[in-house]
Amino acid sequence: MYLYKVKMKNSLIQICILCLILIFCSCSSPETNTNTKQLKYFDVKGYFSGEVARLNKLNKPILKTIKFNGKSEVKRLIINNWESELDFFKSSDINKPSWKDSYNVEAADDLLVYKTKDPNLKLQEMIVKKVNNKIKWIVIYNSTKNLLYQTSEKLSYFPDSLYTIDKAQKVKLFKKDIYSIRGVFN
Repeated sequence: MYLYKVKMKNSLIQICILCLILIFCSCSSPETNTNTKQLKYFDVKGYFSGEVARLNKLNKPILKTIKFNGKSEVKRLIINNWESELDFFKSSDINKPSWKDSYNVEAADDLLVYKTKDPNLKLQEMIVKKVNNKIKWIVIYNSTKNLLYQTSEKLSYFPDSLYTIDKAQKVKLFKKDIYSIRGVFN
């Protein structure tokens, strides 16, 4: 329970910081890409939308471990909102029109590797493992740095096996927070 109270306090701070950032960035228009035929890179958003629908339908329990600054809590539970649970993955979409030439793509055997050309972009690298056109795993490395905070994330997803979200965040005037979420499918 202590973990959730600490997490709520830190979440409020993070929400305030994000609101400030959104206010400063409000002059830019949102970019959407609804035509999947024009996607240049792997369709992260589409893939995880499909996983959300599939996992909501399965409604199976997972063993979820949350670690926050060295303290951990483990629960066996049924996720009622996979949309929220996999949001970190869905928000790592690299198919924004302004990013169409921002990644180098390497294909070798069953691996697709996307590496950013611009170190200022959030998604730094994504590796997708496919066997016979079926996703075996996805690993995403995100990084954000600005005047207010710095974050790094490693997102790993293995369908029907497990997913992990490892994040380190340093907000100015606060100590560094490290947390991870691990969900093991039963």
